[in-house]
Amino acid sequence: MTGLLAFPVLYVSDVTTVAAFYELLGFSEQARFPVDTPDPGYIRLSREGSQLGIASEESPRWLAGITPGPGPRHQFCVYVADLGATLNGLRLVATVLCEPVVMPSGQLEAYIADPEGNVVVIVQAAGVTPSPAAEPGDPAV
Repeated sequence: MTGLLAFPVLYVSDVTTVAAFYELLGFSEQARFPVDTPDPGYIRLSREGSQLGIASEESPRWLAGITPGPGPRHQFCVYVADLGATLNGLRLVATVLCEPVVMPSGQLEAYIADPEGNVVVIVQAAGVTPSPAAEPGDPAV
């Protein structure tokens, strides 16, 4: 079968703010529900074949009768062309949890928190030469 998808969905208190944060990482809105509303309960984003759902933290209660627990229980990994420039741009809207560090695998990674505290790992894509430093507020993804 082709065309079948699997992607994570984050439960958040402010769907539009969190979706806007991920748009800074190169994601673009593909769908929202309800449609044509400034305060949707769900937004689906995509980026180069990857997808991410952003849903109201009320949705698991409505749909499955469960309440999501507190605190981060996952990390979301995003590869970028220029880690330094991307991180500089995100400093205005994200909390930096760990400055860039070379991991034992050889990858350069930094850890940040999105507006709801979800852990996001920003990874320098292999084989890409970073551009000169960008100004804060100008992520280069």
